[in-house]
Amino acid sequence: MPSAYGRLPLNALRVFEAVATRLSFAEAADALGVTPAAVSQQIRTLEEYLGIPLLRRAGRRVELTPEGTELLPGVRQGLDTLVASLRQLKQKRAGGNLQVSTLSSLLQKWITPRLQDLHESHPGIQVDWHTSRDPVDFNRSDFHAAIRFGPGSYPGLESEKLMDEWLVVVAKPALLARHGPIDEKTDLGGIPLLHAKDEPWSRWKASPPDAPWPASPATIDDSVSVLIAATEGLGYAVVRWTLAAQEIGRGNLALASRHAVISRFAYWFVCPEAYAELPKLVAFRTWLRAQAGAFPPPDLDHAPKAGRPRSSSRRR
Repeated sequence: MPSAYGRLPLNALRVFEAVATRLSFAEAADALGVTPAAVSQQIRTLEEYLGIPLLRRAGRRVELTPEGTELLPGVRQGLDTLVASLRQLKQKRAGGNLQVSTLSSLLQKWITPRLQDLHESHPGIQVDWHTSRDPVDFNRSDFHAAIRFGPGSYPGLESEKLMDEWLVVVAKPALLARHGPIDEKTDLGGIPLLHAKDEPWSRWKASPPDAPWPASPATIDDSVSVLIAATEGLGYAVVRWTLAAQEIGRGNLALASRHAVISRFAYWFVCPEAYAELPKLVAFRTWLRAQAGAFPPPDLDHAPKAGRPRSSSRRR
């Protein structure tokens, strides 16, 4: 007996989702790589199959009928499930590249210095790194995993905390020798401070809401650029420990305070549950866990100790 699903216009459902999302036959046709006439034909086929109108056309304007509005969420969910199932089957093999998303700053300053170890210990694992702050939609992308800096709430995903983060103050050694170490009680007047939008001074040192911060030679919205500015001696900066540790180890920067603040965010490894047992992903995750476990917190005991807080009379 032939299945009733054999008559179901599956391709028309994909076309309907494209039109309903864009409310445009022409834009849907461009997205699907077909002609507007082919789109119209598929919509007509679906409406004839259901016996109800799904879209209203008024010139170039397209609107969903109540029935179309009711159908759309189910179509989207079904297509997402289908795409995810196909992608899961395609990527079940142990070979091939891993697609991993993470922050650009973490990739540049923490991951990249460790990649040689990954290549030597797991020569069969090839990682395609992609940088973005945006959450990954695993149902609509080819990503296997992501390393996220956040609070740790990732519903529907396998997640594992890799490591904590700290906010520390750093400065070029020559600048530190000139102005001295600081703490949370230090009067910062007269000290050049680099202001960063991602890691502002207010997260490291509390201050009255209306109290102005000392002037800055630069305000920068990129964490790595702030770090580079600090290595150039432009000022003291509040930075993430993971980004600064290598430059401190090389002597390009120094901890300028024994006061550090643990970040409200941590680094998390996240992936769809369907990929969690993928052999190449298991090996990569194990390597990443070992690297994070070996990464030490800031050694504040060896940072210089601040003297008496600066007074306003010493400002320049």
